[in-house]
Amino acid sequence: MALFYVDGLPIGWMAIMLAVLASMGGFIFGYDTGQISDILLMEDFKLRFAQCGTPGVVDTCKFSTVREGLIVALLSIGTLIGALFGAPTADYLGRRYAMTVECVVFMIGVIIQITSFHSWAQFAVGRLVSGFGVGSLSAAVPMYQAETAPPQIRGTLTATYQLFITFGILVAYCISIGARYIDGSGSWRTVVGIGLVWPLILGIGILFMPESPRWLTAQNRFPEARSAIAATRGIPESEAENHFFVHRELEEMKSAVEFESKVKAGWLDCFKPEHKQLYRTLLGMTLQMFQQLTGANYFFYYGATIFTSVGIDDSFVTQIILGAVNFGCTFGGMYVMEKFGRRYPLIIGGVWQSMWLFVFAAAGTAKDPKTDEGIGKLMIVSACLFIFGYAMTWAPGVWILIGETFPTRTRARQGALSTASNWLWNFLLAFFTPFITSAIEFRYGFVFAACNLAGAVIVYFFLYESSDLSLESVDMMYCDPDCKPWTSRTWAPAGFSSRRELIEQARAAEMHKPLEAGGGEETRFEKAGGPADAGNHA
Repeated sequence: MALFYVDGLPIGWMAIMLAVLASMGGFIFGYDTGQISDILLMEDFKLRFAQCGTPGVVDTCKFSTVREGLIVALLSIGTLIGALFGAPTADYLGRRYAMTVECVVFMIGVIIQITSFHSWAQFAVGRLVSGFGVGSLSAAVPMYQAETAPPQIRGTLTATYQLFITFGILVAYCISIGARYIDGSGSWRTVVGIGLVWPLILGIGILFMPESPRWLTAQNRFPEARSAIAATRGIPESEAENHFFVHRELEEMKSAVEFESKVKAGWLDCFKPEHKQLYRTLLGMTLQMFQQLTGANYFFYYGATIFTSVGIDDSFVTQIILGAVNFGCTFGGMYVMEKFGRRYPLIIGGVWQSMWLFVFAAAGTAKDPKTDEGIGKLMIVSACLFIFGYAMTWAPGVWILIGETFPTRTRARQGALSTASNWLWNFLLAFFTPFITSAIEFRYGFVFAACNLAGAVIVYFFLYESSDLSLESVDMMYCDPDCKPWTSRTWAPAGFSSRRELIEQARAAEMHKPLEAGGGEETRFEKAGGPADAGNHA
């Protein structure tokens, strides 16, 4: 039975469940990201793994920049490697079994960490192994969500991955503030050990969800694919074989799989200039790079240390405030990206984030926040307002764009390259931040402020507006020589007077109503000769 209807089309409760459950992959990454900031300040952790002037005296213990950087950043190296292997693993094992295996890998990494006694290298290697699992999940989860969710709510359900990342960060902060009062190694081992619960939920729970119907279709397992589609639509399995929606979606998947089997593309195709393949590959990698260069992870990885340095007595509480702002505003971000498109939110977000980072850096540079309470409070407020803008724009927006920008035959590889760019810059920032802050302190904020402005400029001059368009139309738009990024908001395929007409025609086609003007988007697409010829018919 359908849970609700969108544009007259049924959506089943299974569609919501699989999106939420699969998003535990994002929660796992968020939790692992959030915990390390607080763990680095726990007394027993410092006594065991930091360099102490007087053994057993915590006040003399301090992490060197290299040691701190490696403990934090090796997770990102693992995710970088895992992201590149995530897609082929999911293709070989299937989306669900791949996620289960990747959860096991993550749990092995957690066990390595909690069995560390005095070797910081063992703890760091444990984070590296956990990173393999997190990185692979970052490739498998959005793919599974996009392939399984009904098209009418695909964008929103895919964005739950980012939402759960922020939720994981917040939960890690909350658990850390309670665990810090536990005596001995129980303080940090509790925080790390609870991390075993989340992959158990995902690894076991996902086996009760339907497999990706697109993957099943590619394996010629059509009855199972039909059942999976029916489950997400809330249609009884007994009615699936003769149901219009199920039949149409299965036939579309068969056609797509057949087409892709004839035009198999390799990694080199991602870097060919034809059809703006190279352009889009570099754009995806650049957007992911600038998402990291916004400076958000500067606060998430080292937030507790940062707020200790501005004179806050209880930096753990400040971390929770930041995490709550990040989580709460991501709900707004899901609405903003659907309502206002992609370009405007990213441009405005970049300017907003730059402004508050400039305030943060200028305040910390002008006066010593440890001795001036007002400056310390100003820095906290500016950090919260920065996170407010980030969570509403760049955090969900870039992940949505990665699923929309690339053509079908190279989407998996271009998506993997873009995701790898994210993890590479994640590592570089995590590792080098201690070195940079020790040299320039809060002036580091000026660097991120400039990067946010640069990101806004990149979006204005290079990113096309892809909201409200089918993936086929997005491909046509990028290939149209008469369409420029700054005019792309009003672009529509050949034969349509406006993008609004395109949307209305598409909805009519989805609801199986007679189409006006003699045909739907797919017909116009064929008449235009496909992406390569779109510009000649626009």
